[in-house]
Amino acid sequence: MTIQNRVVILGSRGFVGGALCKQLEAVGTQVVAPASMEINLAETGCIDKLLALLKPSDAVVMLAALTPDKGRDIATLMKNLAMMQNVCAALGQSACAHFTYFSSDAVYDSALSLVGEDTPASPQDLYGVMHYTREIMAKSLKIPVLILRPTLIYGLGDTHNSYGPNRFRRMAEKTGEITLFGEGEDKRDHIHIDDVIAFTLCCLMSKKTGILNLATGVSKTFYEVAKSVSKQFENPIKIITTPRVNPVTQRHYDVTRLIKTFPDFRFKGEIA
Repeated sequence: MTIQNRVVILGSRGFVGGALCKQLEAVGTQVVAPASMEINLAETGCIDKLLALLKPSDAVVMLAALTPDKGRDIATLMKNLAMMQNVCAALGQSACAHFTYFSSDAVYDSALSLVGEDTPASPQDLYGVMHYTREIMAKSLKIPVLILRPTLIYGLGDTHNSYGPNRFRRMAEKTGEITLFGEGEDKRDHIHIDDVIAFTLCCLMSKKTGILNLATGVSKTFYEVAKSVSKQFENPIKIITTPRVNPVTQRHYDVTRLIKTFPDFRFKGEIA
């Protein structure tokens, strides 16, 4: 599955970026993955560096972002928008063959129980606003653009500690316990990093454009996820429930478009 275009990955040191680099190189694709010390996307001086780096035949994947664990305030928002502004400024001058922007399902209203690609974006916090604004910026470019909106991603090598499989495993390893919000009634779709990367490679191969949600179409409660994680340990893992503070939310995905786009795809990772 060699991709003919050279692939430039911006944000290659993150969870998804690192896994994508590794898999692209494994299939023989030429990868360029500048570190932030080489090209700091938040600084305007990066535009000239990107212009010197980019070729019109490149496929560019934008993953670089300050994630919520780095801050959810206005200052973080503006830094993230500055990164995208500089990338768009460079692509506006040099162009590329294909541009993939990794967004987030945070662009959807968290209260919605069912979402699909045609669901209107309605972000409820600055992180979601950031991604939706970046999407609009990407779509303003006069090049083929793909926007990927992944649900919660899990797997080994995750650099974040967001609520879900990755945090549960760390809790279990450290204390032998997993603490849930409420009784873990909230329901979410979780996708394994290997499946995210496989989908991304398919998109790069086909030069897919438009918007695509990356989800399995199967949602599970966090209690079910915690039980699945606990089974991975020889010693019993205690699952602790807590008084509920926020209303229960349940999110399901209509993955019809994903299935129609890649009808032969089979998920590798699944929470049992």
